[in-house]
Amino acid sequence: MKKIEQLLELGGTKRDVIFLVISGFALLSSIAGFSPFPFDMAWIAIVLCGIPIILEAVVGLITAFDIKADVLVSIALIASVIIGEDFAAGEVAFIMQIGSLLEDLTVARARAGIERLVHLTPRTARRITGAKEEIIPAGEVLVGDTLRVLPGESIPVDGVILSGTTSVDQAVMTGESMPVDKGPGDDVSSGTVNQFGAFEMKAVKVGEDSSIQRMIRLVQSADAGKARIVGIADRWATWIVVTALSAAALTWLISGEIIRAVTILVVFCPCALVLATPTAIMAAIGNAAKHGFLVREGDALERLATVTHIAFDKTGTLTFGTPQVTAVVSLLPELTEDLLYQYAAAAELNSEHPLGKAIVRCRKKQNSASFPQPDEFHMLPGRGVRAITGGKEILAGSPELLAEHEAPIPEPFLRHADSYIESGCTVTWLALDRKPAGFIVLSDTLRPDAENMIKGIRQTGISPVLLTGDHKNAAGFIAGQIGITEVHAGCLPEDKLRWIDICQKKGGQVCMIGDGINDAPALKKSFVGIAMGKVGSDIAVDAADIALVDDEIRELPHLLRLSKRMMTTIRLNLTFSMTLNFIAIILAVTGILDPVVGALVHNAGSVLVILNSAFLLRWKKRTAAHGSRAGL
Repeated sequence: MKKIEQLLELGGTKRDVIFLVISGFALLSSIAGFSPFPFDMAWIAIVLCGIPIILEAVVGLITAFDIKADVLVSIALIASVIIGEDFAAGEVAFIMQIGSLLEDLTVARARAGIERLVHLTPRTARRITGAKEEIIPAGEVLVGDTLRVLPGESIPVDGVILSGTTSVDQAVMTGESMPVDKGPGDDVSSGTVNQFGAFEMKAVKVGEDSSIQRMIRLVQSADAGKARIVGIADRWATWIVVTALSAAALTWLISGEIIRAVTILVVFCPCALVLATPTAIMAAIGNAAKHGFLVREGDALERLATVTHIAFDKTGTLTFGTPQVTAVVSLLPELTEDLLYQYAAAAELNSEHPLGKAIVRCRKKQNSASFPQPDEFHMLPGRGVRAITGGKEILAGSPELLAEHEAPIPEPFLRHADSYIESGCTVTWLALDRKPAGFIVLSDTLRPDAENMIKGIRQTGISPVLLTGDHKNAAGFIAGQIGITEVHAGCLPEDKLRWIDICQKKGGQVCMIGDGINDAPALKKSFVGIAMGKVGSDIAVDAADIALVDDEIRELPHLLRLSKRMMTTIRLNLTFSMTLNFIAIILAVTGILDPVVGALVHNAGSVLVILNSAFLLRWKKRTAAHGSRAGL
């Protein structure tokens, strides 16, 4: 039995094409009555195309008592041969193989956009050690290594550019056709391609942690066979086999014509019914991949089509998750805001605090000039920093820090800063030579596509909700900017779980979108979990059903519409296949159809179902002016 299974596994697309070509010529010869052999040429099609079907049915029955379409097809083949309808048997086998080949091509095309990641894994890297450059296997790169990437080369690991400017083709990760300009301080991802200039980079994520490897792990877990609706079709196929055998037997007994019974077996084969769901799911998965989504669970898109609420985490999902300087306010007429910003960055140069690092990073991005090392630097935990640079004492931190160093902040200045704090921003106060000088405003910046994305979600009839651990002011400010009306702030992981549980017990279905470790429980609990694939933690990605490869949330409305379109396609496929079978059975019982014509009618239905599913590969909802693309 194991050898038979191995033999079946050898049946790849190339072999199927060769067998189909040979079988096609054999059937044409049979029609013409030409045969250089002492048997009907249709037997070549029976052997080449029919034997694999019969072996598959036997293996399924013996190993798992799995009654599928191939069982009924095998019975129809054998019955046709027994009554001398060799051409009908060969035609059934031939058309079944055409349907199988189309399914394989549809599935292969759907997965091609994902699986190409595996083949784009960089093999080597140029490591720089002092003045020495060596080419090493990409798997040997360590975190912190300095690498050089030349034009035309794939970036071996995730990292940050240290020197040089270039343009990077990120199509493998984002689907964008235009390269993206990169310079010192910019992140680069493994598997993307350096287009123009050479640059040096610092390795940050290597080996299994790199972007390309994380995406490959997601690819390997994508499996349309897990879809619940596929199981339903399989159960229908089992009942259809039993019904077909009963109908064929009764027709034979009543009419006395075995050819009618054989025709019923031929047209009763539930091929289109069984093909209806997996081809649609895999085509939809391929479409989703083109728009930046990797579907880890086959039934995730089916479940997504029924969600009523989408719950968003804030930081890292609706926002970038990294603080940015959004305002610089000087309180001294003689001190310009630019100079105040410069003093703040100089003071925070050696700071390990995230806000201090953010000030330095943002200043460097605005002004590439290097900062001199401060003459003195003191970290004051819970307060801020104190530094002396250029002969000036600089304090940067909280109002308490300034008060402790005899530089209390006047009340009007505090009220001025409150307007920023109420909108969810963070304020770092500055003093020069023990005199309050101004403050730096930092906030987590909203993703530019967030507002339009929320509008698109509302148009699908789904309610967006904000679930965040951030404080009420920040949550309310972000929600107000993008139009989310239901906000739950200050949520711990268990609070998010509780809200999801309550919503789903009331009959709603929740899709959770998050990126952090704290989101993992909610991603698991929700009806569908979507993780930010780039900034998201490994734990969050592992807990989700779908990963958003490059965190481009603008494509979320398309994913929702695609899931609904997929279910419409599946229903159309199922309805069409069952209607066609019903009509063909009536014609077979009355003797209008013979096995040959019955095989053509039935298998034409299978081909149409597969082609209808293939439309999902390129489907995208058009504007109202153009309507939407239709399937079958």
